[in-house]
Amino acid sequence: MFSSIDSNMVRAILPEIGLVVLGLVVLVYDLAARQEAKRGLGWLTAGGIAVIFILTLLFSRPIEQSMSLWGGMLRHDWLSFSFTLLFLFGAAATSLFAMEIKDLGQRGEFYLLLLVSTMGMMLMASSANLVMLFLAVETTSIPLYILAGFYKLDNKSTESGFKYFLFGAMTSAVMLYGFSLIFGFTGTTDIYEITKLVNTGQFSLPLAIGTLILVMVGFGFKVSVVPFHFWAPDVYEGAPTPVAGFLSTASKAAGFAVLMRVLLTVYADPEIIPYWVIVVAALSVFSMTLGNALAIPQKNIKRLLAYSSIAHAGYALIGIASLSALGIASVVLYLVVYVITNLTAFGVVAAFWRVSGSDEIADYAALSRRSPTLAIIFLVALLSLAGMPPLGGFVAKFFVFAAAVNAGLIWLAIIGVLNAIVGLYYYLVVLKVVYLFRSEEEDQPIPLTRPYVLALAVLTISIILLGTLFGPWAEWSSRAAAALF
Repeated sequence: MFSSIDSNMVRAILPEIGLVVLGLVVLVYDLAARQEAKRGLGWLTAGGIAVIFILTLLFSRPIEQSMSLWGGMLRHDWLSFSFTLLFLFGAAATSLFAMEIKDLGQRGEFYLLLLVSTMGMMLMASSANLVMLFLAVETTSIPLYILAGFYKLDNKSTESGFKYFLFGAMTSAVMLYGFSLIFGFTGTTDIYEITKLVNTGQFSLPLAIGTLILVMVGFGFKVSVVPFHFWAPDVYEGAPTPVAGFLSTASKAAGFAVLMRVLLTVYADPEIIPYWVIVVAALSVFSMTLGNALAIPQKNIKRLLAYSSIAHAGYALIGIASLSALGIASVVLYLVVYVITNLTAFGVVAAFWRVSGSDEIADYAALSRRSPTLAIIFLVALLSLAGMPPLGGFVAKFFVFAAAVNAGLIWLAIIGVLNAIVGLYYYLVVLKVVYLFRSEEEDQPIPLTRPYVLALAVLTISIILLGTLFGPWAEWSSRAAAALF
């Protein structure tokens, strides 16, 4: 008998089931297709993810505000549902960007690893158990270690993969130790059961703070905030550009999804909250300031975007430090805008590198003449990252700063605004090179193939819509935030 709860359990993991099926189809196609036909792997993956996206949107919506399923291992709510759609969107765009990259887009194992990592991110966003959470983190991370070092004959790529693996394994071990202490002191790994024990005083304040520090090491690495940011510039520079884009967006969003759920459940006791709010606010200030300051002297566009991503993690932390429904909703909206905008920027970088073979900012001279369309898309992406109206980045920053002001953290909002001004400077420096500098190669056009045209068009339109018609997106973010309050 197919009971109601069974139906809910299947619907909750419908996107994961879809990704498993798609992964098998990709493997079979990769084995059966001739070498010249393997370019179709990208279309197959992107198309399959688009189908899963639509099916998830139609059939996997949460019926209740929050539902515990699969023995309490997963939480099916609007927060996990929203992030699942975001991860699928990012994976589809990444597969399109990878299609035209040599030694990447014609290899089935690349797409399979991408799908497995995406599935891990979905499980991270919906995990309600520490064991499930750790398994989801590793399911996300291990394929990304391989993808970062995918170019075995490229020294930078292998160094990137090794560094990411080394630091990732180390921080995961520290985080797992924190999880083990939580289990040892509470006798359960269920996040929501732990919450009850903490609220009844069975989990003392010193123990809670000690485990919080250990757990934050792992989460801090995933979202690349200071002082756990050191891996990001080298890894982004050495990894294949589509992989770097996926790392800086979907992977970071998954880390924030977990961070919000754990902080607002396990550590939601009124005695504990003031301590981690101070920690989160401090991490926000250091991440914004250091990220923007170190982005200014960069000569490599991928390193600049890496330090920029560190700064953006700091902006997102402002919403968490605000500790309100508005704050969490602003974080969700910020991550949606950030993922779409940064994917656009890395898509432009991938398209340029495919022709020029360079990631140096100086080589972007006269891009406006070599490819006016690509230059306009880059302009939209960078101005959105800088927070300029009427683009999505402006709306995202506005809501985050508004949440801080509403929570009485006016000083944090002021620091955020000042850092946004610094960020605008180095984005404009890149655009100055694109539009005002001349180059000997300006008569050599940069063609855009169909996958790039499709992905960049959808992403650019999304940035504009997020900035002009933000009402529905803000309402959706509020529904996601309500799952934690």
